[in-house]
Amino acid sequence: MKTPVPNNAPPEVGAALQRLRLARGLTLEDLSRIAGVSKSMLSQIEREKANPTIAITWRLANALGVQIGELLATAERAQETIRVIDAHETPTLPGLHAGYVLRILGPLELASRYEWYELTLSPGGELASQGHDPGAQEHLTLLHGSVEVEVGTDKKKVKLGSTARYPGDQQHIIRNVGKTEAKALLVVIHR
Repeated sequence: MKTPVPNNAPPEVGAALQRLRLARGLTLEDLSRIAGVSKSMLSQIEREKANPTIAITWRLANALGVQIGELLATAERAQETIRVIDAHETPTLPGLHAGYVLRILGPLELASRYEWYELTLSPGGELASQGHDPGAQEHLTLLHGSVEVEVGTDKKKVKLGSTARYPGDQQHIIRNVGKTEAKALLVVIHR
């Protein structure tokens, strides 16, 4: 029989973290990479051996696409019929050194099959990717600006409103060739 926990006990963040991570099909290594928190720290938090700081809790919530309160809640919440993810809750992968920002629009639990992003490229910025898993396809729809897609030795300019479809399992580059910021939707489909 469990001993009752006093009301002033800290929340068991580890149980909520593990439940949310597993629900999204993420390994500790996946979450470590996305959140920027060491794998050993994540393991300690999940085993209730360490309490995360507010900053780490915020980064974990951001990476999992949940509000910070969901990590602090000890009981599993009822499923919402409609869940709106506010802009500040959307996980972001900044590639500022290369002139891009990727906002992760798709739920992390689908990442092994489907991923979708909002890609913003500064003038001259580019998103260069190694080939993904065999059979992966990418679909890029240009919303604003001017970009070209390069796969191997092939290059094609994408017109505003057009969609480029190309193999994602080869090295590829999405490059802003215009003088203003470019914005696109990027969908990756894994086989």
